[in-house]
Amino acid sequence: QLQLVESGGGLVQPGGSLRLSCAASGFSLDLYGIGWFRQVPGKEREGISCISKRGDWTNYGDSVAGRFTISRDNAKNTVYLQLNNLKPEDTAVYYCAADPSTCLPGIHGITTTNLAYWGQGTQVTVSS
Repeated sequence: QLQLVESGGGLVQPGGSLRLSCAASGFSLDLYGIGWFRQVPGKEREGISCISKRGDWTNYGDSVAGRFTISRDNAKNTVYLQLNNLKPEDTAVYYCAADPSTCLPGIHGITTTNLAYWGQGTQVTVSS
């Protein structure tokens, strides 16, 4: 069964950090670019970061640039998102998605639709 599973979410105080993981099973992640997204009920899905297949190209949304860092370990079939200096407005369900045509090197922006595989999401809550 092909699936992505996110983990690492939780409750954190403002200014705190979390590391989210996106693990693949049933397929090899090194054939796919990976995006991270978040969504709050009633709002559109926001693309926050992506990384190319080889990890040599990354993009970040304006709201997280300088605070979040995406990385990948293809040997572990896992992509990570380090969240630093968290703010209450970062509270959302965070999702990862994989597609062979997303986050191509040299292409700016984060595609939010028509991606092949999606995880179920992990909740991040930033509150004091």
